[in-house]
Amino acid sequence: MIGKALSDLWYGFGVALAPQNLMWSFCGVLIGNLIGVLPGMGALSAISILLPLTYTMHPVPAVLMLAGIYYGSQYGGAIGAILLNLPSHPPHAVTCLDGYPMTRQGRGGAALGITMLASLSAASFGIIVMIFASPLLVQIAFKFGPTEIFSIMLLGLLAGSTMARGSPIKGIAMTTLGLLLGVVGTDVNSGVQRFTFGFPELYDRLELVALAMGLFGVADFLTNVNRLEYTGHEAKVRFRDMRPSLAELKQAFFPMLRGTMIGTLFGAMPGTGPTITTFVAYAVETKIARNPERFGHGAIEGVASPEASSHSKTQVDFIPTMSLGIPGDAVMALLLGALIIQGIQPGPQLITQHADIFWGLIASFWVGNILLFLLNVPMIGIWVRLLQVPYRFMYPSALFFIAIGVYSTNNSLFEVGEVLVFGIAGAVLMALDFPVATILLGYVLGPLVEENFRRALLLSRGDLMVFLQHPISAVFIGISVLLVGVQLVFAIWRGGRRMASAVDPAAQTAADP
Repeated sequence: MIGKALSDLWYGFGVALAPQNLMWSFCGVLIGNLIGVLPGMGALSAISILLPLTYTMHPVPAVLMLAGIYYGSQYGGAIGAILLNLPSHPPHAVTCLDGYPMTRQGRGGAALGITMLASLSAASFGIIVMIFASPLLVQIAFKFGPTEIFSIMLLGLLAGSTMARGSPIKGIAMTTLGLLLGVVGTDVNSGVQRFTFGFPELYDRLELVALAMGLFGVADFLTNVNRLEYTGHEAKVRFRDMRPSLAELKQAFFPMLRGTMIGTLFGAMPGTGPTITTFVAYAVETKIARNPERFGHGAIEGVASPEASSHSKTQVDFIPTMSLGIPGDAVMALLLGALIIQGIQPGPQLITQHADIFWGLIASFWVGNILLFLLNVPMIGIWVRLLQVPYRFMYPSALFFIAIGVYSTNNSLFEVGEVLVFGIAGAVLMALDFPVATILLGYVLGPLVEENFRRALLLSRGDLMVFLQHPISAVFIGISVLLVGVQLVFAIWRGGRRMASAVDPAAQTAADP
C-alpha cells in the first residue's frame, strides 16, 4: 500500500508542477495570503468572489487555486493577529492572546517565525495523513449505494448544523433554510417547477455564486459598514527578527506537536470548525503548563499550538470533503459546490475516477505551503502596510467586484438582485446571531440528500427499513441519532443549570432573616 501511495503521490507532483497548474496554485496562495491579512475578508468571501472565474477553467487548476486561497488565508490571518492584535478571522482570536503581547515585547518576529514553522510542519503531517487515510476509502467505494450516501450526507448535515457556533436549534433552522433553497428550481424527476414563484430565472435553481457572495460578501460589508478607519499600532518586523532562538524552538516543539494532533483529530470530524480546534489546543496548553500564568503575557506556546492545530485541520478537512462528500465547514461546502459545478461528484470514487484532481491537489498542498513560506519572508512589511487600508476603500471595491463577478456568470442582472437579497437577509441573520454558514451547507448537500433518498426508496419499493438493513447505512444512521441525542442531553443540562442559577438566589434571600 505504501508503494502505491508513493507512486500516486509522484503522479500528483507531476500534475501540480505543470506550468499552468503551478501558476494558478501560486495565484491562489498569494490571493489567500492577502485576503487573510485584510481585516474582515475571509477565505469564504474570497472564494465566493473568485468562483465565477473557475467556470471557464479546467477542473484541476480551478480546484488548486481555490484550495490555495483556503490554506493561504489561514496563515495570512495570523499576521494581523500577531502584529496588530487584529483577529481577521475567528480562529486567530486565540493567537492574539499571546501573539500581540510578544509583539509589544519586541518578539513579534519570533512569533511569526514560529507560526511559519508550525504551519509548514503541521500542514505536512496533515498531508501525510490524507495520503494514507483517503485511499483506504477506495477499498469500500463500491459498497456505497444511494442508501449509504444518503446516510452519510444526513450525518454531514446534522454534524454541521448541531455543532455550529451558538444554539444548535438555530443551526438546524439555518440548515433547513438551506435545504429549502436547494430545492428551488425544476425537479429532475418530474419536471415540475418548485418554489419559483413564476420567475423563469429560477427554473435552473438559485445560483451558488449569488448565494455565497450575498451571505458572506455583501452581508459582511453591511455588518461592518460603520468601521470607516483602522488606526492601530505601527508594527515593524525585519527578516532577522523572524528567526526564533534555540530556546524558543525548544519551548514551541511539543506544543506544535500537540496542536498538530488536535487539528488532525478535529479535521477528520465533519462539522467542527477551526475556531473550536484552536480554542481546544490553547486550553490544553494552559492545563498542562507548569506556569499557566505566563499565558496571555507572551507565551510562545500560546502561538505555536493553536496555529499548528489550525493548519493541520485545514489539510485534513479535505479528507471527508473529497473522499466522502461531507464538507467540514462552510469553505469546504463551497469547494464541494465548485466541484459539482465542474461536473465532478465528490465521494469515495473520486480518487479513482479523477485521480489527477485528487493527487494533484494533495501534491499542491506541499507546493503551496512552500510558496507561502517563500512569499511571507520578504513580504511581511507589505502585509503590515496593507493592514492600514481604510475600510471606506476596501469594502466598496469588494462590492464592485462581487457585482461584476455575479453578472459575468450568466450575464443576468436578476442574479445581481439575488446577491442583494441574500446580502440583506444574511446581515439580519448575523445580527440575530444565526449561523449563516449552515445555510450554504444545506444548499449544497440538500439536492444530493434528496436525490439519493428518492433513489433508495425507488429501489426498495418505498420501504424505509432499507436504511437500517444495510450495515454501513445503519452505522451512519445510528451516529446521527446519537449526535441528536447528545445535543438534546446538553440542551436539557444547560436549561437545568439556568433554572438552578435563577432559583438559588431567591431561595437564599428567603432564607435570610
